[in-house]
Amino acid sequence: MRTSRYFSSLLFTLGALLLLAANSFAADPGTPFTADGVVNDQKPGSVLIYNIYTSSPTSPATENTRISITNTSTSSPVAVHLFFIDGTSCSPADSVLCLTQNQTASFRASDFDPGTVGYIVAVAIDNNGCPIRHNFLIGDEYVKFSSGHESGLAAESISALFTTAVLPGCDETSTTAQLVFNGTNGYDRLPQTISLDNIPSRVDGNDTMVILNRISGNFAIGAETLGAIAGILYNDTENAFSFTFTQNACQKKFSITNSEPRTAPRFTTVVPTGRTGWMKFYTFTGTPLLGSAINFNPAASASPTAYNHGHNLHVLRTVNSAVATVPVFPPNC
Repeated sequence: MRTSRYFSSLLFTLGALLLLAANSFAADPGTPFTADGVVNDQKPGSVLIYNIYTSSPTSPATENTRISITNTSTSSPVAVHLFFIDGTSCSPADSVLCLTQNQTASFRASDFDPGTVGYIVAVAIDNNGCPIRHNFLIGDEYVKFSSGHESGLAAESISALFTTAVLPGCDETSTTAQLVFNGTNGYDRLPQTISLDNIPSRVDGNDTMVILNRISGNFAIGAETLGAIAGILYNDTENAFSFTFTQNACQKKFSITNSEPRTAPRFTTVVPTGRTGWMKFYTFTGTPLLGSAINFNPAASASPTAYNHGHNLHVLRTVNSAVATVPVFPPNC
């Protein structure tokens, strides 16, 4: 009788443990990351932006990009429409990636779009090619340039905020769809003012590369150009020095020097040896901006004060609304 009760108790305990394990793995612990209406490089989303990709057609070992994308959903597979935007001509090339639940995939830029420098937009779509609410995508990239600049960068994540499964107004008869970044019933808002924190002095051997992108336009034809950009450079004693430039392309990639951006006095005077500064970029016309920065110092392996690093630019202010149009066609999934 006691043996029977012992086995019954044991089976009950094992069952409780199995139930606890099942419940523990059914959903991740903690509160879901809030879809707060603003782009963020730490949360999952339905649209991902990779701020820079490059590859050398002749020397991919020295200049290339490894792009990774993961579907964190435990129950839903997804098709992802990838748009490779040439940063100079703003012309798009596209491809579709199919991910099962919990699947991750990686590829090199040299295999998909060799010899191009630009940015990538990844959009979750359904079987008709319509954008969908699938706030489970995360991604990152590792980029290296022949100049020595290299860094890991998280993909900027944009949540879908509409309450339906499929973007309203898109169905099997649609040929295009509009991604409206308004922070309410479309997708997260995009930045209008972005900042670069802690710029080290160029006099100390630092070469800080800045990448600026405009994420809007028609990705079936071409992205919109950056146009006029204004900014302010601050040194670490709170002095401000303004600058402007115009970029007739959808991406601007440059190293901070005494000639770019042009300030009075020049950059090495504003940020002399042993000092740092910071910078912000903005537009007056509602142009959405995203970007990254990568610093290279050849003395990083030998000097305790020299570092190689990179990160996405910080968001200070957002655009009320921006629009990107994408083509719609069924994926081969």
